[in-house]
Amino acid sequence: MHLFWSDERCLPRNHEQSNFRIAYDELISCIWIPYENIHRIIGELSPWEAAGYYEAEMKKHFREDLPAFDLMMLGVGSDGHTASLFPGSEALKEKQRLSLPVFSHTALHWRVTLTLPVLNAARQVLFLVSGRSKAGIVGSLIGRKESKGYPAAMVKPSAGNITWLLDRDAASELPEALS
Repeated sequence: MHLFWSDERCLPRNHEQSNFRIAYDELISCIWIPYENIHRIIGELSPWEAAGYYEAEMKKHFREDLPAFDLMMLGVGSDGHTASLFPGSEALKEKQRLSLPVFSHTALHWRVTLTLPVLNAARQVLFLVSGRSKAGIVGSLIGRKESKGYPAAMVKPSAGNITWLLDRDAASELPEALS
């Protein structure tokens, strides 16, 4: 098994908001996995260096121009973003690059994210969503035809396999037929 990240904040690896730190503390430190199988986004680098390094790392590992992950686990923000692809972002239009630096105007910091072509090349996408603040977004994404241009709605894997794992609060606005 190899672990990659869909996005990361441009912060040191031990910062409390680092996605790597959270994953390490809650999962990786509890299992045995060779160090060389952990492919993190190096948030200590500049956003442009980190994105370039991460893209090179994926191409080296997969030996393909466009990697096809077996499983892509994603979340959804209360604004409909996924990975660090935010509504209205120029990153949503990217077709060639695998990873990009993006600036979060809500959190006011830089991040590195995978692009939609990478997310959509995954064999299986699992959206893991919790919290009442995301119920309206989840209802739009799953149960209705209108998804208001949310970046998460743009995740359409070529294999067509999307699974949703929701807590009760996140599922609270789903149409009855789906809940």
